[in-house]
Amino acid sequence: MDPATPRQTDIVRLARTQGRVGVDELAAYFGVTPQTIRKDLNDLCGQGLLQRYHGGAMAASGVANFGYEARRQLATEEKRLIGLRAAALIPDNSSLLINIGTTTEQVAMALRGKRGLLVITNNVNVVNILLGYEEVEVIVAGGVVRHADGGVVGEAAVDFIRQFKVDYAVVGTSAIDEDGTLLDFDYREVKVAKAIMESARRSILVADSMKYARTAPVRIGHISRMDHFVTDQAPPGRLREVCREHGVAIELPGQP
Repeated sequence: MDPATPRQTDIVRLARTQGRVGVDELAAYFGVTPQTIRKDLNDLCGQGLLQRYHGGAMAASGVANFGYEARRQLATEEKRLIGLRAAALIPDNSSLLINIGTTTEQVAMALRGKRGLLVITNNVNVVNILLGYEEVEVIVAGGVVRHADGGVVGEAAVDFIRQFKVDYAVVGTSAIDEDGTLLDFDYREVKVAKAIMESARRSILVADSMKYARTAPVRIGHISRMDHFVTDQAPPGRLREVCREHGVAIELPGQP
């Protein structure tokens, strides 16, 4: 279905380019009232072209993910706080695996003050983040590097990761279903994520609350496999109950 007006067409284009758009920013951009923009967003969400969040909307997801740079602009402060909270769960002198994702990159940023870490990753961006920090030894998986996001994927990466048994896995996901299913867009990336989860004694899921409203076609696994779920807002009722039933600790920024 196509947008009804030229302004709505432009709103969809901006959302797909930037990942998300805000009511106030759009009102200023088009020179209309916030109420007019809210009506546009409601219309577009009703058509399935956008998905609402508080204060704006984001491009509807289903079978294709946002561009990596656009994802970096989504929930930036929330991801930073998630990274700090996740890093607080990882003690010095630990070994860990980190997968592809803009939120897992924030965990890597927060790990730079740790001592005696061994980090194995298939994320070239994580390598660059930790480069030069001598207290953190970094091992990068071999395989094909995707130009779009710096992820190393393929069977070579899976085989490499399966050689290890580490203390922690830090795993991101593109979407979380209300029944606890973790979802992503690329089956090659999912195979690496599964190998990472299987190669760790404890697993930490890091995902912002936007993932509750998103969907994706490829199953990574179930949240019950996780020991900790680090997020910026408590999950909705059914997902929160699934975490409770399976002993998954929900970790929020600001907790002691």
